[in-house]
Amino acid sequence: MAKIYSKEKLASSKMLPKKETIQLILSYSAALNVVKVGNKKIEIIAN
Repeated sequence: MAKIYSKEKLASSKMLPKKETIQLILSYSAALNVVKVGNKKIEIIAN
């Protein structure tokens, strides 16, 4: 088994994303359009 060298948690509960990151994800998901052609899916990003 692997030896655990650190007993502290790696991620902190205080780690929160920036507002810019959230806005980028929301605008990307709003611009994303998935079109099904036959048995394939095509992803289109409308800017």
